[in-house]
Amino acid sequence: MLIVCPSCASEYRIDAGKVGMDGRSVRCAACRETWFLTPADVLAGHEAELAEKGEAEPDPVADAAWQEATATVRAATDTSEPPPARRRVPARPSRGNSRRGIVGLSPSLAVGLTLLAALPLICLARTSVVRVVPQTAALFARVGLPVNVRGIEIRDVVAFSSPAEDGRPPELVIEGDLVGIARTDVPVSALSVEIRDAAGRALRTFPVAPPRAVLGTAETARFRGSLVSPPAAGRAVVLRFADAQPSRDEPQPVASGH
Repeated sequence: MLIVCPSCASEYRIDAGKVGMDGRSVRCAACRETWFLTPADVLAGHEAELAEKGEAEPDPVADAAWQEATATVRAATDTSEPPPARRRVPARPSRGNSRRGIVGLSPSLAVGLTLLAALPLICLARTSVVRVVPQTAALFARVGLPVNVRGIEIRDVVAFSSPAEDGRPPELVIEGDLVGIARTDVPVSALSVEIRDAAGRALRTFPVAPPRAVLGTAETARFRGSLVSPPAAGRAVVLRFADAQPSRDEPQPVASGH
């Protein structure tokens, strides 16, 4: 009969007839683990041996003895109470010709591996993820994968001041390009310019009209806005879409010359 060590999974083949129908304790030669072979184990091993030696000449005396012992074992084990639990030992790598045990994964490790496997798909579909959960936009931006759900980028922005002359008041001018990066036409919203002082406090806000109503893929439209008599304490301007959500569209700071 074939027995397997519950600790290191080493295999041994012994004669079921030498074990006896009362069972016996055995010890693994590889890891010194000791366990008990029950009468049911011995019976199963003997039946396996008979199946392997099916072509051999039967021994009436031995078969009669085993039939009697089998009836005794089955009668003794056929009770309503469950058999005693066998001690389980975590499998560990074994040496020589032994089988490698399979170690179960903990729930937390299984969840972690699932998320790790799904991470590439989440990154590819991050635009859809941000539309459903806007708070994830900042997370993607931190790992170098910003998400633009609007489909429009603000590029090449400049801001400059025109001094007062010939009776005209000073003027702050801001210009830049809107570029369509979506696969379809997208609507263009108005822009908002916020003037801030050296401490970053907002002093004044004024709108900039959109250069067109719709922007197609890879199309560019130039915008321009101005403010007469801007605050003298202004040191920087921040440009964003007027309907922008802080978690989705990050404002674009622009250095000011006034």
